[in-house]
Amino acid sequence: MIPQDKLDALVAKFDRIESEMSTASATEDIIRLSKEHGELKEVVEKARELSSVRKQLKELKELSEGDDAEMAALAADELAELKKREPELEHGLQIMLLPKDKADNSSVILEVRAGTGGDEAAIFAGDLFRMYQRYASLNGWKVEVMSASEAEMGGYKEIQASVAGDGVFARLKFESGVHRVQRVPETETQGRVHTSAATVAVLPEPEEVDIEINESDLRIDVFRASGPGGQSVNTTDSAVRITHIPTGVVVSQQDEKSQHKNRAKAMKVLRARLYEAERARADAERAAARKGMVGSGDRSERIRTYNYPQSRVTDHRINLTLYKLNEVVAGDALDELIDALISQDRADRLAEMQGEEA
Repeated sequence: MIPQDKLDALVAKFDRIESEMSTASATEDIIRLSKEHGELKEVVEKARELSSVRKQLKELKELSEGDDAEMAALAADELAELKKREPELEHGLQIMLLPKDKADNSSVILEVRAGTGGDEAAIFAGDLFRMYQRYASLNGWKVEVMSASEAEMGGYKEIQASVAGDGVFARLKFESGVHRVQRVPETETQGRVHTSAATVAVLPEPEEVDIEINESDLRIDVFRASGPGGQSVNTTDSAVRITHIPTGVVVSQQDEKSQHKNRAKAMKVLRARLYEAERARADAERAAARKGMVGSGDRSERIRTYNYPQSRVTDHRINLTLYKLNEVVAGDALDELIDALISQDRADRLAEMQGEEA
């Protein structure tokens, strides 16, 4: 049960922010207060509704115990309805009060790599990337391929892209891990079902202020690019490799003809990887309390199987199976998996928070 003084404190904070907004003149203060106001508005509306229900419950309880039999009967009926409503409001508010992942609103770097399975794994990696492309399109997000290594039989050995938009990380963060496919490959002559895999990594793109990179910590090498890319690709030192000396993280980019553009892309990826490493370190400190967390993001963890003969998709973290593989791969039904993962994560975090309070 959420204490009433906690509800009152939330409302008081919201009222104070509204008061400060009406008098603020500095741009940075207006932006900060507007952000806080937006984050609290729905929470406070729910808190006020819960407070109102609790007040009514108290009044109706008094009436139901009064001497007026007719009034007591009416009050008892209303009391029964409101007693059902109170826990619903409490649960909804508890979900809204869960700590927010500050990266949820971030755009992301999406990396898909072929795993075990040879040519079929590369083809599957291509299928996964196109699934995310279509899903991004449905959500109005912008996808920009940053680098790609195409496989001879189709698909990708690996592909890296920026996915930009509001709340991208919140929707895609549970996609990190090993995706497994079971189907008859195009290259199979005897009709046997093969199992192949591809890995997906979803890295939130940090703001400049989120992570500081000192130039003195970088070793930047330039070299001639290899592979297709135009006349100048093999004749100029346009490719860039950046090594972050303290961590040993190495990022290379060579898709652009311009060394400057390759460096900018490499820095973008480096920033995302360092940010993810810092997030992983912080998460590890809390991991003991949340061993069953849905979104561990462990890239070695098999998270989902796509079984084509049975048109079945199974997410192993939440034991959810959908018999609509084509719709999932088309991006249309991917929300059903993502929504279930988000709900499970919220339930796990709510149970953890209640355990800590107990």
